[in-house]
Amino acid sequence: MIHNFLRSIGFHNLQKNTELFDILEDIVRNPDRKSVTRDIYGNGFGSFSREYGENFGITVCGDFLENNEFHIEYYFPFFRGSDISTYEQIEVERFAQKEAYAGICDDLRLGATLIFYIDNVADLLNARLLYGNQFNASNAVLSGLASSGKILLPVLKTEQQVKQRTEISKKRMDLLNEAKSGSQEAIDSLTLNDMDTYSMLSQRVNHNKEDILSIVESSFIPYGIESDQYVVIGEILSCRRTHNQTTNESVWILGLDCNDLVFDIIINERDLYGEPAVGRRFRGRILMQGFINFS
Repeated sequence: MIHNFLRSIGFHNLQKNTELFDILEDIVRNPDRKSVTRDIYGNGFGSFSREYGENFGITVCGDFLENNEFHIEYYFPFFRGSDISTYEQIEVERFAQKEAYAGICDDLRLGATLIFYIDNVADLLNARLLYGNQFNASNAVLSGLASSGKILLPVLKTEQQVKQRTEISKKRMDLLNEAKSGSQEAIDSLTLNDMDTYSMLSQRVNHNKEDILSIVESSFIPYGIESDQYVVIGEILSCRRTHNQTTNESVWILGLDCNDLVFDIIINERDLYGEPAVGRRFRGRILMQGFINFS
């Protein structure tokens, strides 16, 4: 089955299952990285990864049969980000139908629960074998695979507005921390602030006829029924173009600041509308992944 986000890492033209199976077989035979461990039921579990460019590639996972024959259970495209994105406490949940896991954390910068697909599942299983259920996921390097996206111009801001935004953001973080500790006063203040923000947006959009994208600087919104997909708007902090070494398709790697959450994304050049540049904004749909570091 063709993964919807294979296009993100430069496999835009891959459409035949026979072609995909040849690629997966080759990864298992000639991986760049290989991990063999045991799943939660004590069965042999293998993870085979091949990079096709700068920190991106495909991972094939599966189990070993009694004769040590490897059986492919699933695969996924991956992209490794460059920096740690969150130090918040991370909970781990297993998918019902396969030996794959999602990371869940409440990041105050988003004001919502962040759910992402864990791409170093073998490390997770090894940590669980060593420490049981008491293992500690200390931080995560987040990254996104984008299926489509547009480049937006930045929101025009004066120095005073930038300073004011920083102060408002800090005050909101303080209130969120207090609310997390159970402060009813902080909860009430946050509720009133959200109501004021909604009223301001409605006034500017409905009465002043301003475009919503000229008001909202960044956003992070869940997309569809899959919990690890989002539509994001974020400021571009860095950008570079590279290519898939097998298909020679060009891809862009963008560093984003989205609601003060910093992470990298990768997108096929054919799926990106506009010219990326530092200071501009990216808007698009992403699959959020995370590489968890254990302590």
